[in-house]
Amino acid sequence: MRKRRKSKEIKIGNISIGGDYPIAVQSMTNTKTSGYNATLSQVRALCGAGCDIVRLAVPNVDCAGVFAFLKQNGVTAPLVADIHFDYRIALACVEAGADKIRINPGNIGDPERIKAVSDACRNAGVPIRVGVNSGSLEKKVLDAHGRADSAALAESALENVHILEDFGFEDIVVAVKSSDVPTMIEANEIIAEKCAYPLHLGVTEAGSPARGIIKSSVGIASLLSRGIGDTIRVSLTADPVKEVEAAHAILEYCGLEKNDGIEVVSCPTCGRTNIDLIGLVNDFEARRSEIKRKGGLKVAIMGCAVNGPGEARGADIGLAGGDGVALIFKKGEIIKKVDQSCAIDALIGEINLL
Repeated sequence: MRKRRKSKEIKIGNISIGGDYPIAVQSMTNTKTSGYNATLSQVRALCGAGCDIVRLAVPNVDCAGVFAFLKQNGVTAPLVADIHFDYRIALACVEAGADKIRINPGNIGDPERIKAVSDACRNAGVPIRVGVNSGSLEKKVLDAHGRADSAALAESALENVHILEDFGFEDIVVAVKSSDVPTMIEANEIIAEKCAYPLHLGVTEAGSPARGIIKSSVGIASLLSRGIGDTIRVSLTADPVKEVEAAHAILEYCGLEKNDGIEVVSCPTCGRTNIDLIGLVNDFEARRSEIKRKGGLKVAIMGCAVNGPGEARGADIGLAGGDGVALIFKKGEIIKKVDQSCAIDALIGEINLL
């Protein structure tokens, strides 16, 4: 892991990103924003899953009141207004209590409208996220590059940043996204070299969880491993809570977040496996709620009784399969042999004794 890129510190509501602050996890509601109660329920679910910053699409001025409603009902997480085209929506959201405004200055129109937004945000202490993706490129940029490649995305983002800077506004977060992973990576590399603003990372329109988590992990983790990135969102066609769970997993496996839950390691099976390992792992995952201990714990479920305890010596506890039996071990030392039929019962029982 390379040393983290030094970026400007930006305060968003009650948290800060950039500098040496932890990587913040974001997600976005998919309820109709006009349905205040449904949106409140989803925001609470996201926050309960560990979402640090929640973004909401605001399609019209009438929806802006959701920010005041959410805060009146106990939401303390920073709330971001996602706005396109109409600068009046941005002004209404700032007035209603949004903690950050996401715009693409290039599609807001007249410079005086952009200035009105930047002035309102400056007066309220609200940062602006400049968001650019393959579908939001200005025609002149697209014509110049011929396609939405990494250079085009970076150029658009930097031009939009300069528009805000020309109005004396510098509380900026930059997000450059693409559904193409290499393009997303390269565009963020360019931005990271050319400005010091914090970067929001994500692979947009990543798809279903099965493929989207892989695409997002490749794109986000490759940048984080080189010290690039200050906040992340995993975009999935799914319940947004799954986005939060995936984002925390990426941070954990990049070594940027401590795992306070239960990590399961299990082997992929091979010709030496003489136990229904896949069934055992699925059974264990389904019965996690029976585990009393909630602190950091590494559990190994291995298929081979010969190598299992040794390969998983770093685990706190685990089991290794034999010929219809399972060996329960702690820190690599075998403590008992049980029948396969009660292997998960025995494992959970031993975990609860720790």
